[in-house]
Amino acid sequence: MALLLLAAPAQAYLTTSRVPLPKPRPAAAPGIEPGQKAGEEPAQSEPSAEPEKPAAEARPPEPPPPSACRLALTDAVAIAPSIPDIKGPGACGGPDMVRLEAVVLPDKTRVPLKPAGTMRCAMATAVAEWIRSDMAPLATSLGTKLVELDNFDSFDCRGRNRIVGAKLSEHGRANALDVRGLKLANGRSIALTERNTPREQREAVLHSVCTRFTTVLGPGSDGYHEDHVHLDIAERRGNYRLCQWDVWDEWPRIAPLMPALRPDEAPPREVAEGKSGEAKTETAKPTESVAAQPAAAEPEPEAAEAEPPPEQSKPKPKSKPKKHRAPPSPFSFLR
Repeated sequence: MALLLLAAPAQAYLTTSRVPLPKPRPAAAPGIEPGQKAGEEPAQSEPSAEPEKPAAEARPPEPPPPSACRLALTDAVAIAPSIPDIKGPGACGGPDMVRLEAVVLPDKTRVPLKPAGTMRCAMATAVAEWIRSDMAPLATSLGTKLVELDNFDSFDCRGRNRIVGAKLSEHGRANALDVRGLKLANGRSIALTERNTPREQREAVLHSVCTRFTTVLGPGSDGYHEDHVHLDIAERRGNYRLCQWDVWDEWPRIAPLMPALRPDEAPPREVAEGKSGEAKTETAKPTESVAAQPAAAEPEPEAAEAEPPPEQSKPKPKSKPKKHRAPPSPFSFLR
């Protein structure tokens, strides 16, 4: 019995020192479900009735980042809020659209477009630079300020010159603007197509727009732009530009077909009375003024023309033209 008691601690010592212990469980190891045996694959869970939607479909699409033109066209340059892109029909519309409501001048005053124009950001930028750099200084040189831009047409999905079936106009691409005039603070306006507008003002606008825009069509171009001026920034090969605008001369102040006024110092005229052969002298001037004239003075051409010569008082009857018979034809015997 004593031997058994002595052998038990020795056997326990040998067992604990020689039998290897299991390694600790790693942190990323999958858990064992209750009732699952070692080495057995876990049971697959049943698929849910509604599959989970991907994260991209669940979220609304983010708007594209603003373009460089949109970042440059700030409220310090123009009041032009962005609007959604216009698509169709056909090739009408385009991306990066704005509604140009007003141009902001360097002195913070606004020049509104009436009505507001719908166009691409690049076209709105060109219009704003034209107003700020050229038209506002032109109004200042006239001693006034620019207060309004008369917008005749901007975006319009149509063919050129509104002809059905024609090539798509730049208005359909939201890349054009039609202008009729510029209103000034003194109550006047620079009407671009009216002849009564001073020629030097219209020529100043002509040189400005033909420098900044690639297409300019006005009076004398094609018959469709007699009451407004078309502006666009269409891109062409070789940077080709089109500037067709005839600045007509001003209307004469006095119509050239009207006779000149009769001078006060002219002698009286003889006017016909009701009866033939009798003449009546105008009583606008007293007869004393005529008698007071020296006898040596030569009569004025107008008075000499008013007194017909005596031989022409009764016109002679015109003689009737004689009828000439045609010579007989050499082949008259063949009749």
